[in-house]
Amino acid sequence: MTVLKYIKNLAVLSAVFAILPSVSLVHADEGVTPIPKFSDEWRFEVTPYLWAPAVTASLSYQDQYINTAQLSQNNVISNLKSGAMIAAEAHYGNWGIFGDIVSATLQKSGGANVTLASGYGPVRAQLADKATLQHNQITSGITYTVFNNENAYVDGLLGVRYISGTTTLSLSASALGESAGIVDSTSASTTDPIVGFKGRYRIADSTWYVPFYADVGSGGGSTNITWQGILGVGKSFEKWIDASLAYRYVYYDMKNGGVLEKATFKGPQLAVTFKF
Repeated sequence: MTVLKYIKNLAVLSAVFAILPSVSLVHADEGVTPIPKFSDEWRFEVTPYLWAPAVTASLSYQDQYINTAQLSQNNVISNLKSGAMIAAEAHYGNWGIFGDIVSATLQKSGGANVTLASGYGPVRAQLADKATLQHNQITSGITYTVFNNENAYVDGLLGVRYISGTTTLSLSASALGESAGIVDSTSASTTDPIVGFKGRYRIADSTWYVPFYADVGSGGGSTNITWQGILGVGKSFEKWIDASLAYRYVYYDMKNGGVLEKATFKGPQLAVTFKF
């Protein structure tokens, strides 16, 4: 998805949420409720979404603090080369399974013309660099509904979260018709068990609702602790479609000895849920 298309989608959905408050919150549209109805039949949800997080990471080497790297939301959007973000759920009665995938490739290129000294006099050379970050985050697990009425429902969840990152740096130089280059790549990943809860709270007996999600995990891979939280506001437009705007925060505290010590991903998330 291009950056222009992302901005256009964000603007359209933001406008929708700006207009919708004029709709009465006192009574829900007839037959439409944001709270799912449970029965001994399968029900499914698919949720494509856009998440624009700011990224902060503390880096170390041989147990020595090096630096804190930061990417603002503008940096992430402007350097986004490709990406996919989607979540899905399947439920039968109180039991369910879920999965959430975030995959993004960020890339930034640069270059410069320089003059080098040589035994034959000054030589003009062209230098170019390209940095690429491939980030993947997958959360999945099973759920069980522990509370459900006409105004709220809560699922307990047990699952795992996998996160990986690959950084590739390409450098090249050319002069006098000759060229040379190097490519260096570093990868890291961790898989951690998580436990948590998620659900919805209906606002004022209406089609508006508050979506919430929280999990925490530890003990897997190279992670001391990881947690994730999502909180926002949404609306059910029809029986088969919802839209929500939320704030999402993911945190990692890694064990000593790795290059990455701590990392946070936080920012707004815009989602549309299709139910069938």
